[in-house]
Amino acid sequence: MARTTDGDGTPVPQRLLAAATRLFADQGYDRTSVQEIVEAAGVTKGALYHYFGSKDDLLHEVYARLLRVQQERLDAIADTDAPIERRVRDAAADVVVTTIDNLDDASIFFRSMHHLGPEKNKQVRAERRRYHERFRALIEEGQESGVFSTATPADLVVDYHFGSVHHLSTWYRPQGPLTPQQVADHLADLLLRALRP
Repeated sequence: MARTTDGDGTPVPQRLLAAATRLFADQGYDRTSVQEIVEAAGVTKGALYHYFGSKDDLLHEVYARLLRVQQERLDAIADTDAPIERRVRDAAADVVVTTIDNLDDASIFFRSMHHLGPEKNKQVRAERRRYHERFRALIEEGQESGVFSTATPADLVVDYHFGSVHHLSTWYRPQGPLTPQQVADHLADLLLRALRP
């Protein structure tokens, strides 16, 4: 039976995910072997297959864990009683901060999603769609209430913002001049300026 934790109490699944994330980010999903992952995590292949059915399952979980966090946070923001402009700004900034805080996960996803099997690819697309639809509903609420301009369709507004988010992994550097929150504030402000009537 595989041990569930190591000497410092880190659960084996988290060790495997951490090792896979590091390796996928450094050398790419397709150039990373299962053997390299288990060696980096300090476990056996049996332990990996006990928790994850395949390398594909690890790739799916790398992105799914980020999307779960982002969805929970978006739902919490959207469900508050704050004015719609505040909720949109908070949601727009939050997705930037959480993406930067998990930059390896995000970059792995955008570089490697095509490696997912058809069923997992379909699941990820459905999860992303749910997130985008909730974000779009906020934009539509603001447009319907007259707070935001209706000149640009809500779908295009969402694509505009998420296009910026998806490119963060290509240019953002932790040692650069802007903190994650500063980048988030700038991008959220740009979005709100574009939405004002």
